[in-house]
Amino acid sequence: MGVGERVPEPLRAGTYPSQTAWAERMRVSPVRVQWDPERSLALEPLPWRAIQVGLSGDAVNRYVEEWIVAIDDITPMVRRIGLLVERGDLSDASEQVPVERPYPLGSELAALIGASR
Repeated sequence: MGVGERVPEPLRAGTYPSQTAWAERMRVSPVRVQWDPERSLALEPLPWRAIQVGLSGDAVNRYVEEWIVAIDDITPMVRRIGLLVERGDLSDASEQVPVERPYPLGSELAALIGASR
């Protein structure tokens, strides 16, 4: 079970043969995926989207018990960044944000979740 067993929200043209088939898959799937607009530190829209993954049923238990490998408290860093943003120092704030690397996806999974490469 994982993102490969997900259902896209909302229904995308060509993903399922019908609205009924999509609704049935939504009903039984433990994983849901949708793409949300990404925003800058100034809350301006960026030209890419961020994945949002929703879990239910057994996927929640597996996430908690098996899939989490570490949790880091980044509260102090986020507070520092927030203070820089409040002062209007977006350049320094941006330098404090951790670098995000694209998650390596195979082409089949990328197509399944609607990810571009």
